[in-house]
Amino acid sequence: MKSPDVIIIGGGVVGASVGYYLAKEKRKVYILEKEYPTAGSTGKAIGGVRQQFSHNLTIRIMIESVKIFSQLSEELEMDIEWYPGGYLFLAHSEEMKNNYLKAIAIQKSFNLPVSFISPEECQKIVPSLNLENLLGGAFCPTDGHANPFKVTYGYLEGIKREKGKLFSYTEVVKIKKEGRDFSVWTEKGEKFSAPIVINCAGPWAGEVGKLVNLEIPIYPERHEGLVTEEAPSLFDPMIVDYRPDGCYFFQFHSTRHIIGCYTPIPPVLGPDNSSTFQFLTEMPRRMQRLIPKLGEIRILRQWAGSYEMTPDGNPIVSETEIEGFYVVAGMSGHGFMLAPGIGKLFAEMITKGKSSIPLDEFRLNRDFGKKEVMR
Repeated sequence: MKSPDVIIIGGGVVGASVGYYLAKEKRKVYILEKEYPTAGSTGKAIGGVRQQFSHNLTIRIMIESVKIFSQLSEELEMDIEWYPGGYLFLAHSEEMKNNYLKAIAIQKSFNLPVSFISPEECQKIVPSLNLENLLGGAFCPTDGHANPFKVTYGYLEGIKREKGKLFSYTEVVKIKKEGRDFSVWTEKGEKFSAPIVINCAGPWAGEVGKLVNLEIPIYPERHEGLVTEEAPSLFDPMIVDYRPDGCYFFQFHSTRHIIGCYTPIPPVLGPDNSSTFQFLTEMPRRMQRLIPKLGEIRILRQWAGSYEMTPDGNPIVSETEIEGFYVVAGMSGHGFMLAPGIGKLFAEMITKGKSSIPLDEFRLNRDFGKKEVMR
């Protein structure tokens, strides 16, 4: 019998962050990961970090996350490659421009340095940007990017320094509440026991919920990504084009590779991680439409992974009807950027009884009617 204070199911960046901030509060944390850390959604993330959202709570959490990202290399004693290059959301229609202006009004109420800038100002930030049909863009210079692998492994090393443990290739197959503790069995036949179990299983959070007869509305949705060869320095920010045939990409400050993806329409639901020739040909076309110079740069590789979607595109960070069983999942494509803020706030909720930023709006039993516009 292995008996920590907290069992976390899932070794991606969210589970690692939650575990790290709990371990800092002297909770003995065990993480049970069915494959290896970053094997799921985290390892497929491109690394963007932004505060430009339309939901008040998400904005507040992301402001906290960016504060953490900016100091995380020093705290984790590992260069996480944080670079505040900004995010530039392009508007090619009046509808999109108005959506951004509404979101900017909300973001400014939290003192974010975000503004809607002209096409010419966009081109000053991205000199090779194609201005055809461009009406302007929403730009926040304090957004940025970092390395998902280094952040995750940095957090995991921090957990180990606090006497916590990671169990890779340890899939949970049964959970049962016995008295005040949960008994957790793995496919290896091992048994763990703890008073607190946290479901951080990402796209598989719904399946883990079924082990305790909980309905958790999280489902996988396939997204593909690609990375180019190293290129001359072309631009700093993440460039986001929300047109139906748009895309988003940025250039790593540290390596100068360009990495990006797009959201397929219609969405590809289910645990399908297959890469497609359609994406391999379509993504470069979309990138080149925005920056024609990219036509000279070769693709190194492509991949596919799963977003962990909820009905409203917002996370679930919540206690459940089963005392001691929690859900921190459903990040809807924003898990890497949300992880530091949510991990820290959730640890406060567990250890202090409440978090410094209330997380009630992300409870499991909400009506999911308030959708995130800037998905």
